[in-house]
Amino acid sequence: MVSPRESSFSSNAPSIFDGDNYHMWAVRMETYLEAMDLWDAVEKDYAIPALANNPTMTQIKTHKELKTKKSKAKACLFVAVSATIFTRVMSHKTTKSIWDYLKEEYAGDERIRGMQVLNLIRDFELQKMKESETIKMYSDRLLGIANKIRLLGSDFSDSRIVEKLLVIVPERYEATITTLENTKDLSKIFLAELLNSLQAQEQRRHMREENDTHDTTLTRFGTDNERMLDPPVDIGSYISSDFNLLLVVLSCYLREKQEAFSCL
Repeated sequence: MVSPRESSFSSNAPSIFDGDNYHMWAVRMETYLEAMDLWDAVEKDYAIPALANNPTMTQIKTHKELKTKKSKAKACLFVAVSATIFTRVMSHKTTKSIWDYLKEEYAGDERIRGMQVLNLIRDFELQKMKESETIKMYSDRLLGIANKIRLLGSDFSDSRIVEKLLVIVPERYEATITTLENTKDLSKIFLAELLNSLQAQEQRRHMREENDTHDTTLTRFGTDNERMLDPPVDIGSYISSDFNLLLVVLSCYLREKQEAFSCL
């Protein structure tokens, strides 16, 4: 029977490890096994003592629990790797040997990790904020790189992200930066506090732009309405006036013809 604890975490199992992003997978897998109370069976390669003659019920229960723990931990590792990786670890007898093999094979040595960290730091320093980006989009990008560095075992404090944001954000955020400089010690400001301040200014600017657009629309709508409310042109008066003029011209023409005929 599946315990409530097992069922509550079964749906949160880490994704299948296929050889990429080992450090991220290892952190998630270790956390998952700890939540399932199985990490000891992976971390410690302990032997399960054989049952003595005429064991007590407590001894039988403890023996069974230890065996079950090891089996469950091994099963968790087997189902958490791809078929290709499974063929490489299926011959390992203990959960610790499986874990150690994966770490040695995919974590890389210190030199390789050091190079990866340097490349990530260089990538972090080169990140610029695009005009179309919001503060959240840009900060998420920086945090993603920072977390990769941390997963490789290197320290990367939030203060470095704060420093980069203070220097690199576009001029449109200058008012917020100036306010913070006058009211806060920027060397001690938290990342969340800085992000909240920048996002608040971003939202205010967005609201002003929406209001300006709304006002412009209302102005245009009012002008169109005024045009629609102008007095209508009396087309009939134009037609009547032109018709009368035509009658006068025609009358004069006929009179001239009649006089000319009389002279003959």
